[in-house]
Amino acid sequence: MPETLQARIHALLPALSTTQARIADEVLRNPAAVSASTIGELAARCGTSLPSVTRFCIALGLGGYAELRLALAAENARDAADSEPGAGVEIGPDTGIEEVLRVLVSTDIQAITETAAGLDLEALGQVVQAVSDARRIDLYAVSGSASVAEDLGLRLHRIGRAASTWSDVHNALTSAVLLGPGDVAIGISHSGETVEVLEPLRLAASQGAKTVAVTNSPRSPLARAAEVVLLTAARDLPPRTGGMACRHAQLIILEALYLGVAQRDRTLAEHFVTLTADAITTHREPTY
Repeated sequence: MPETLQARIHALLPALSTTQARIADEVLRNPAAVSASTIGELAARCGTSLPSVTRFCIALGLGGYAELRLALAAENARDAADSEPGAGVEIGPDTGIEEVLRVLVSTDIQAITETAAGLDLEALGQVVQAVSDARRIDLYAVSGSASVAEDLGLRLHRIGRAASTWSDVHNALTSAVLLGPGDVAIGISHSGETVEVLEPLRLAASQGAKTVAVTNSPRSPLARAAEVVLLTAARDLPPRTGGMACRHAQLIILEALYLGVAQRDRTLAEHFVTLTADAITTHREPTY
């Protein structure tokens, strides 16, 4: 699954300069026109210079404008072949409930697919090994991301990993300062700008713990503070600020992380799952 160029641009938007953001907006608004334009034509439409367009391409990890045009042309062709009628429609005040559901499903599937396509598998493997071998694992997240962190923490706990989830910054800081080499700290934030997540992650790093960021923004403060970065590729639709697409993108990464840890010692993981399942059997009502 190739990572889409549009997903990469959306992820970089918060970190782009004003000039680069104008170029990004033009590329996202009309990718077909940009793929057919010269670098001079695009620069003129954006009110900027040729070097600025080149720097924008480099920021995307491309070799230059020619590579941008080729990537856009390929993506446009793929979208034309795969697109379904009405895809990408935003939810407005008069949108019917059937259309709302269609847009939600389409957006969330796209977030999961593009996250999986762009995921750095080598980085994920590093995190799997670090978590599997860790003495302690701290998870820092607030708001919607906190529910995602809590899910991973509980699942790791069930296979014998000492994982704790912290959504209160005071508790997170007091836990982070007790970490050290051999421990792992994971900060989860869609924007990568949440101070309550950033502070304990930085503190954990200063104590020698391995730090991991799960974020949608590769140039965010959280991404810069972490040793390893796992990127999501979710696009929120207004008025869904922090909606389920963001959390589903985070969940696919954390589910892969959990399964990777469980696979490293499958026999022990299955033993712990059986033990924990047996421990709660008396709290289930039988079905007749």
